[in-house]
This record gives sequence, structure tokens and C-alpha cells, in this order.
Amino acid sequence: MFNVCMIGHGMMGRWHSETLASVADCRLHTLVGRRPEPTAAFAREFGYQRWSTDLAAALADPAIDLVIVANPSEAHAATTIAALESGRHTLCEIPLGMDLREATAAVEAADAKRRKLGLVFPMRAMPDMLALQDRVRSGHERIRLIECRFIIKRWENVGYTGYRRSWTDNLLWHHLGHLVDFAFWLAGSAATNVWGHLPAADPKTGTPMDAFVGVATDADQSFVFLGSYAGHQPVCDTLVLSDRDCYRLNMIDSTLAASAGVKQLVTEQVDCAAALHSFLDAVRADREPAISGRSALPAMAALQAAQDGWDARYGVGAIPGRGLPPR
Repeated sequence: MFNVCMIGHGMMGRWHSETLASVADCRLHTLVGRRPEPTAAFAREFGYQRWSTDLAAALADPAIDLVIVANPSEAHAATTIAALESGRHTLCEIPLGMDLREATAAVEAADAKRRKLGLVFPMRAMPDMLALQDRVRSGHERIRLIECRFIIKRWENVGYTGYRRSWTDNLLWHHLGHLVDFAFWLAGSAATNVWGHLPAADPKTGTPMDAFVGVATDADQSFVFLGSYAGHQPVCDTLVLSDRDCYRLNMIDSTLAASAGVKQLVTEQVDCAAALHSFLDAVRADREPAISGRSALPAMAALQAAQDGWDARYGVGAIPGRGLPPR
């Protein structure tokens, strides 16, 4: 039986709690939040045995076997490292860190403690994309280019569920992070050149509202990623062009279009549940998780190249969704 400590109770904390409620060998043991009232209410709703606003105290409980990190993005690395150093296998929501240094430190902590470190990249859990990756790895299909767009309207700090939050997402490290990781994972290529651009922080929101990342690979492929929080209507799609077909993922209506037609896909919540189940299987079998922390580092390096360009133009400083990095 795994006694699970859930850190954070936003949308992902809710999704993971719903999944774990039906897993026979997992017990919702401890919930960690930042404010007593909503933390206690969430713990009652899902039947957590305990709740706390003290992370260190929660991790000091020897009953805890496994930790899921679903708190604000800028706290992911420090929280994940604390969980790993306490000797617990840890599943972290993305981003693993708000820079490459943080992410690498988390991977090294997992190695030092010989604990599993997994991440939740739902696009990696899609059955159709897993099948495509198998064809690519076996040499039956070759990726030529990948183009991804994530455009939503977020002028106010209101998340997917409509809840007004006390923290802010980061367009580059969170939302484009999903897409950059997906491309590297699917193609299995390494970057030879990375270009990136983020405009100056918007005076209203305090954060860059648009982002571009371009990647050339050692397999002579092109990856293009566009993101914006200033969209008038949502556009969340991914195009994968191979030597055999053209695949279009539309994350708004959960469809996959290819030459064979349009296929309805399961929801993102189902894909996140699959990622969680995959991590639990890795812990049970004592093997490296399929979506491991280390496997995300190539994408994190590409994001860092884009961030370095912004830092060089505007200075290294704290912006919403990204705390002040160490100098």
C-alpha cells in the first residue's frame, strides 16, 4: 500500500486525487496546502487522512511513501527536491523547474537518493502518439517537422477552472514546455540550434504575453512553437508532418486528424491519469518511469536558450510565474 502525500489542491491536485481514489494499493494519506480553510475542505472532500500547511512536517511523517507535487510552478523544483531528499518517490507536475539549473538539480536529487522522479506530460500518454513514436523509433516513419501553437486569453489570473488564483502561470516554462517536450520525445532528436523570442513584460500583467521558440535538430528537422496569453479565441493545436502522413492534434476539441479521417480522442484528464498510472507501475516494478525527470532535460535546455535571450535583453529579474533565479 502506497500512502500518498499530495502537495497542492488546484485542478491537478483534484484530477490526481480522483484518479487515486480508485487505485487499490494507494491511500490518500496527507494533503499539503497553503491556506488552512481550503486545504481542510479539500481533504474532507476526498477523504485524506491528514492535512497540513507545513510541508516539512508532512514530509517528516515516516508513513508517507510517495509524493505528488501539484503546487504553483515556481515552487516545483524546491518541493520536488525536498520530497526526494526525504526518501520518497516523487511525481511532479510540469514544469520541473523554472530554469534548467533547477530541473537538473531535481534529477540529481533523484539519482542521489535512488528514488523515482516522474513528470506529467499528458501528450506523451496519448495512445496514438505512443504508436507514432514506436513507428519513428523502429524506422518505419520519419518526422520532418513539428509545429505547435498554444494561444489563449489570460489577461487576468484566472485558471482553466475559472478560479482566481494567487499565483501566475508562465507561458514559456509551463505551456510551451508541454509542446517543446512533446516534440523532442516524439522525434527522438537532439537540438543543434535554438532560437527564441519573448517580448518585454506587459505593463498590465507583468509577464511576457507572447513567445516563440524554433529548433533545428541533428536529424535536419524543424520544430516551431508559438504561444500567447493575448488570444482573442483559443488555438491549441499541433501539426506533425512525417514522410507518411500529416497529423493534426486539436486540443480544444480533443481530435486527431490524419489522412484516414478525424478521430475523437479522450480528454486531457484521462491522459493525465494514464501518466499517473504509468508512474505507479514504474515504482511497483522498480524501473525508470516512462516519463522521467531526466527525459525532459533536452526540452528544458531549449527553453533555457529562449529564456537566456530574454534575460540578456531585459535583465534577470522576478516576473509573475518565475521567481528570481540565483545569479
